[in-house]
Amino acid sequence: MTTHPSTAGQGVGPLLRAWREQRRVSQLELALRADSSARHISFVETGRSRPSEEMVLRLAEHLDVPVRERNALLLAAGYAPRYPETPLDDPALGALREGIERLIGGYEPYPALVVDALYNVAAANRGIMTLVDGVAESLLEPPLNAMRLALHPQGLAPRIRNLRAWRGHLLEQMERQIALHRSEPLRALYEEVAAYPVPDADPAQEPSEPVPYFALPLRIEHEGRTLSFISSISTFNTPMDVTVAELAIETLLPADPATVKYLQAIMP
Repeated sequence: MTTHPSTAGQGVGPLLRAWREQRRVSQLELALRADSSARHISFVETGRSRPSEEMVLRLAEHLDVPVRERNALLLAAGYAPRYPETPLDDPALGALREGIERLIGGYEPYPALVVDALYNVAAANRGIMTLVDGVAESLLEPPLNAMRLALHPQGLAPRIRNLRAWRGHLLEQMERQIALHRSEPLRALYEEVAAYPVPDADPAQEPSEPVPYFALPLRIEHEGRTLSFISSISTFNTPMDVTVAELAIETLLPADPATVKYLQAIMP
């Protein structure tokens, strides 16, 4: 897993350099992207020149720095944060909440949920609640966490028929998020769920005949039937709020006709 040096107490120069190096971009390449010069980028990174607020934001954009971390860069440069972090239950985000609820509700009977940067569930439809029925009550207490639900031995893990492959997919997804966001709470969650025990592989869990899936499926047992889903994740374009920037909508698309028929039968 990618690791990062501590950035506590650093000025904007070292922070920008760390982001540039993480993105594997040279000073010259960054200068060309940001309509600046390699000399100026060097001066900023070494603290010899203080970048303007506009320059900080421009460099952050070209380095694909997450919105939350753009605020940190601005603070390190001596400027006020640009992006608010509005609680999802704030009246200002009422239209967003209603839109999300309509979106995932309209996806039923297929499962869909919305998670934040720590994979805490912000919203879920009846399809998701059907799948998690019967897991340990402690895992259903707020804040509901999608990674714990999926990988905990008292969660969905015993029902996932291709657990090792799906677990690997989820852990790789978290690693990519850690590399992007440098989040210590996310790193702690990763270490927690990665340490959950993994049962020995059961040959009966795998299909007896090859199935032509077009992506890695989630194969999960429900009421004695094995359902197959393909996961799709969507985020919001050009968000101007930290909360909105960190939301992700995950939909589970049925991967075979039997799953479609079963879900339509139990959730008309």
